Amino acid sequence: MRTALSYALAAAWLPLLVCGCEDKPEVSTALSSAKPAETGTPDVSKPLYAFTLADLDGNMTPLAGFKSRVLLLVNVASKCGYTRQYAGLQALYEKYREQGLVVLGFPANNFGAQEPGTNEQIKLFCSTNYAVTFPVFAKISVRGEDIHPLYQFLTSRQSNPQFRGDIAWNFTKFLVSREGEVIGRYEPKVEPSDAQLVSEIERALGDGRP
Repeated sequence: MRTALSYALAAAWLPLLVCGCEDKPEVSTALSSAKPAETGTPDVSKPLYAFTLADLDGNMTPLAGFKSRVLLLVNVASKCGYTRQYAGLQALYEKYREQGLVVLGFPANNFGAQEPGTNEQIKLFCSTNYAVTFPVFAKISVRGEDIHPLYQFLTSRQSNPQFRGDIAWNFTKFLVSREGEVIGRYEPKVEPSDAQLVSEIERALGDGRP
């Protein structure tokens, strides 16, 4: 059954969808030197920006703080055959962050129990093995009865029809434009260095402004 927190967070974006809002940031975490944008009153005109999640240190981080950035959202795991993609994700972040790209990692233990660790263990793993500096959030569920509302939004037919569908495995990637629109979905086998993915990121970055 879904937790009370899940229902509370779901309620944050469901009214936005019902009232006809259009569908389809750097933040300080222990793994990131990124800082959130100075937003004042958060702009939640896009459903994605209505979500607030805890980072690996338990700090609550509103996605509205990433407004005007190009985002790559990835459900990550530490003991997966695709875990090596952390290196590629970090390389993408280092190459394009000055132009406005932010990679956001969401650890999840939904597939083969491949993310069994605590948030503290995940933080140590990412830092020690891949020198990750992009924002990584506290562990969540990305499918099933306890799915986090963010991933319910990303995978639902109603809220994200073009890129709907259950997450199949670790390292599924969603690309989000500067305007808060989901503009691409890439399955786990698509490496961070994939030419099409890189091309879509560069197109979304446009003139390269931060």
